[in-house]
Amino acid sequence: MAVACADPSSFEAGLRVPEFLSCLRGLGAGKVARTLEVLAISDRKRLGFLGSRQRKELVGFLTERAGHTDPPRTLIPIVLAGPSGVGKGTVASGVRAHRPDTFVSVSATTRPPRPGEIDGEHYFFVSEAEFDRMVSDSELLEWALVHGEHRYGTPRQPVDDAIDADKPVLLEIDVQGAMSVKQAMPEIRLVFLLPPSWDALVDRLAGRGTEDEDQQRRRLTTAEHELSLANRFDVCVVNDDVSDAVHFVLELMGISQE
Repeated sequence: MAVACADPSSFEAGLRVPEFLSCLRGLGAGKVARTLEVLAISDRKRLGFLGSRQRKELVGFLTERAGHTDPPRTLIPIVLAGPSGVGKGTVASGVRAHRPDTFVSVSATTRPPRPGEIDGEHYFFVSEAEFDRMVSDSELLEWALVHGEHRYGTPRQPVDDAIDADKPVLLEIDVQGAMSVKQAMPEIRLVFLLPPSWDALVDRLAGRGTEDEDQQRRRLTTAEHELSLANRFDVCVVNDDVSDAVHFVLELMGISQE
């Protein structure tokens, strides 16, 4: 479920539903109260503790509101960030499945490709020297050293071109980079993707089978630091259900879900 950022130590509980609804455009206190009555959700209920029926009703309300009730909205470019293994790529793929014209950034990186990764599709795999040149020529919107091993960066020109073409824009980057992008593009919305729990994140990283034990430990150490920065983002989305997470991200981007 989507929640406004709170203390990361309590993100599983999340905000109360009325607090979440009041963050949506055009919903004042009166409309929030009427909406809760229609959805049969208590004003004390927290997002993380909704039952399956209540969750379905809330997602249905947001989908209806995005697709039919509200007038057309300006598309909002977003940064989707979060710790390794949280499912950023899966959520981004879900957004593109709904809106194939969505521009999803492809990062440049100095790390070698993993099995099955394609240059230019998953990442732009570049040498250390080429990355240095891109930094020197201001070709990157942001860049950072991640996990103390390899550098990652977001090429600037494709992002500018997509915004100029009025396309939905989703930048899937690391937490450090998100802060830099916000400074360069104040209009962008920062979205932090959270795991359902710390144990779930550990299990996902181990289940990927793409890193050895030392690499997993480094990534989990990085994840602890990244989770401490979640309250600096505009919105947090707990990825306990991919479909729900995709719906909330679409809502945050201003994309109709008809």
